[in-house]
Formats: sequence, structure tokens, C-alpha cells
Amino acid sequence: MDTFALSTSKQKFPLLFPTATDRSSDYYSQCIPGVAASSSSAPPTAVASTSKTSTSKPSTPTTLSTATTTASGSVPTGSGNGPGTTLQTGYYWIRAVASPNFHKYLQTKPIYLPGTAILESYLTAGQFAIVDGQLVELLTPGTFLYANVIASTVSGATKLAVEFRKEKNTYGTFAWSGDALQWTVAGLTRPNASAWLVCENQTLWINLGSYGYMTPAGCADQTIHYYNDKTANA
Repeated sequence: MDTFALSTSKQKFPLLFPTATDRSSDYYSQCIPGVAASSSSAPPTAVASTSKTSTSKPSTPTTLSTATTTASGSVPTGSGNGPGTTLQTGYYWIRAVASPNFHKYLQTKPIYLPGTAILESYLTAGQFAIVDGQLVELLTPGTFLYANVIASTVSGATKLAVEFRKEKNTYGTFAWSGDALQWTVAGLTRPNASAWLVCENQTLWINLGSYGYMTPAGCADQTIHYYNDKTANA
């Protein structure tokens, strides 16, 4: 699916892999009409607020005077505090839309700290943006984690682990295709760049095989999609 710009009409777009468990037969729209995800060259700066009334993303992210980075340019260690349960400007929820992980949301374990990428409850959903091919999680203004894909050293590997770290990812590139999250890397051909796996303990993996074919034991095939309502929901 090519990247699209949503119109203001309530047009819906086809899923990459529609299933009988999808909530609207052959079509399922993840995004609020009038808003389309985009990539940028710098992480949007945001602060938790209970007064947010609009889910529309402005053309330029809001810059806060409190947003800072260290002199070396590295991202500070996560504090365990997140941005709150209201979606911040320039960020998106990311969730699965099919069984057995319908409306399970991307987040870290431990929550808001460097650790394993998982799909879990909407109550602890993370907020994400794609910046120069990096999948960035917002913690606080100026404090971020980056999704790191772990290259396999095993011949014939069927999946790759994903962890969130203070350091930027050096293996591959994240991008949106429609509302679906994709990952690609030079020199590695995947049957479908939007194919993911959710395995034991809700851990998220990149699927190196075909979607729905020879799924590794203990895992479920999933695609994951951005969602831009002001709050995550079940």
C-alpha cells in the first residue's frame, strides 16, 4: 500500500491483510479523517496536557522552551515517566487490529524505560513518531527512546527482536505505508515489509518470513498501524 493523504471525507482504506476478525468487513480505518502520519527530521516536542481538544496534526510541531538534549546529542536515560494518556502533538499510538492481539498497543517493558518492545494494554500505550527512519518513543519533552532492531547471527533466522534504547537504531529503517508500520534494511529481502510477529510474553518481532505462512511456534502474525485519536482505547 502506498503512503496516502487522508481526505476530510470519511473514506476508509483496505487493510493489508483483512481477516474475519476485523471490525468492518473488508475495510478498516485506523486514523481520524483529515490526519495523515508523516516522517520528520526532528522529534516533535510535546508536553502532557489535559486541555488537548483536537487530534489534527499541525504542519509544524510545537516547540517548547523546556525541550533539551545533552551536549553530546545523546538521549537521556528514561525516567519511567511517560507523556500521559492524551496523545501529544506529532505523535501516534501504534496498535494491532486483528486477533489475537486486537487493539493491543506498542509500548516498552518496563514501561517508559529502555527494554523490550511489546504489544499490551491501551492503558499503558506508548506514543511514537518516525524521525529520519527512526521509530521514536516520547517519554518527556526532549527525552526519547529509539526502537532498535537486533540483527541475527543465526543462519536461517525467521524473526528479529526489537528493543527500545537510548541510542538510535543502526540496523534498517522504519517507515509508514498507509497507516501500517514497516521496517526494511539493505541486503535483506522480506516477503512483506509490514509483517510482524507477537510471541511469548507479548514480545514484538520483525517477521522475516511470509505473513501467515510457517509462523514460528508460539507466535501470531500481525500488522501494526498508527492510530491518532486523542486517547488510546480497547
